[in-house]
Amino acid sequence: MRPRHYAYAAALLLSLATPGAATAADYSPSHVIVRYAGWTTHRDRIAVERATGTGRAVPIAGGARVLQIKDGDSVRKTIAELRARPGVDYAVPDYRIHAAAAYYPNDPGRGGAGNWRKVQWNFAGAFGIRAPQAWATMRALHEAGGRGAIVAVLDSGVAYKNRGGFKRAPDLGKTGFVPGHDFIDGDNVPLDEDGHGTHVAGTIAEQVNNKRAVTGLAYGVKIMPLRVLDANGGGNGGPLAKAIIWAVDHRAQVINMSIVFNSDLQAADIPDVIAAMRYAHQHNVVMVGAAGNESDNHLDYPARYRDVISVGATTSSGCQAQYSSFGDGLDVVAPGGGKDAELTGSAWDRAHCGHGAGGREIVQQTFVQNFHDFHLVGVEGTSEAAPHVSALAALIIASGRLGPQPTADAVLARIDSSARDIGPPGYDKRYGHGLVNAAAAVAP
Repeated sequence: MRPRHYAYAAALLLSLATPGAATAADYSPSHVIVRYAGWTTHRDRIAVERATGTGRAVPIAGGARVLQIKDGDSVRKTIAELRARPGVDYAVPDYRIHAAAAYYPNDPGRGGAGNWRKVQWNFAGAFGIRAPQAWATMRALHEAGGRGAIVAVLDSGVAYKNRGGFKRAPDLGKTGFVPGHDFIDGDNVPLDEDGHGTHVAGTIAEQVNNKRAVTGLAYGVKIMPLRVLDANGGGNGGPLAKAIIWAVDHRAQVINMSIVFNSDLQAADIPDVIAAMRYAHQHNVVMVGAAGNESDNHLDYPARYRDVISVGATTSSGCQAQYSSFGDGLDVVAPGGGKDAELTGSAWDRAHCGHGAGGREIVQQTFVQNFHDFHLVGVEGTSEAAPHVSALAALIIASGRLGPQPTADAVLARIDSSARDIGPPGYDKRYGHGLVNAAAAVAP
């Protein structure tokens, strides 16, 4: 088979102060997101929708709703009409999201059963996250692998069951799952049509000691698959907002978002997603987001939101990955694979950044082309860094170190304070508080 490459990081979205500032590919051409003022009645809202050629309102987060454009007008014209109507708090496009992975090289079957230590440098290597020590601690606590914690994976779905031409990933055969939802097709079968979500779920919860494939950091957790990306790795903010609310209302304790908006977008452009994330934080659900793959001094949403744990990527050399976005507000870094960034600004960078060295990927089991043909596949990106932190958050919750029901802020503080300080001493915008350290995070 030929290598299968994805333009996730290249599928950029433009900021939109007014709808005309972006192209049709940047947001959905068929609907918009609107929120009405609290004083409006049902009759008021119907009148607005009739006057602007919209309808079929679907509630999402924070009192917002998705309105279908029924009269054939452009998004730009529809939003201008809505904003001119009394009782409309805001009207915005439904911006696109995409997976934060760099690419999928086609390299099936690497390592083989039992060779996870050779393959998973991210868990057990010199600049891994010290997973074996964390596993030992969790076993001693009788909470092996974060048993019982629930992690929602908001992604392209997960290969979690056999159905038609779809097969369950073999190394997720004994992984626990709780009911999820497909926000792309609108059903309760969020099966993966892309492979990205299965790879992410594998980093979190692939099984151990089963003589198959590789391992997951929090192999005892339960995964809640929520599909917000289509078969091409793309989606919109509206379904993302609904998925966040759904995860909270169905008792997820951690939400992994290995997805990004374009880095130019501001909070005002995605009010529905901001409202959903605020709701999650108010309910003490830990949110983890990929920083982005544009090598920019600027974090992408949703990771840029203040209550999301923002995660940059490092290489097997302990250097910032060349693609990883960074900046003020970056919380931590985790293994994402790929080549080193060309950095010389600190003693750490001069010692550890090999000017193109590194190159090892994050390897988990997923499919490449056929939904039933699974291999060990290497991927690089902040998409792969984020699930290390989501899995670690689940271990911390299950460990009881912070009490039976820790707050999201307490989990974040534990992750930050236990991180291994790399880069310049102390906090810095390339490595945040440091490389996550699973062993220290669950230690007494």
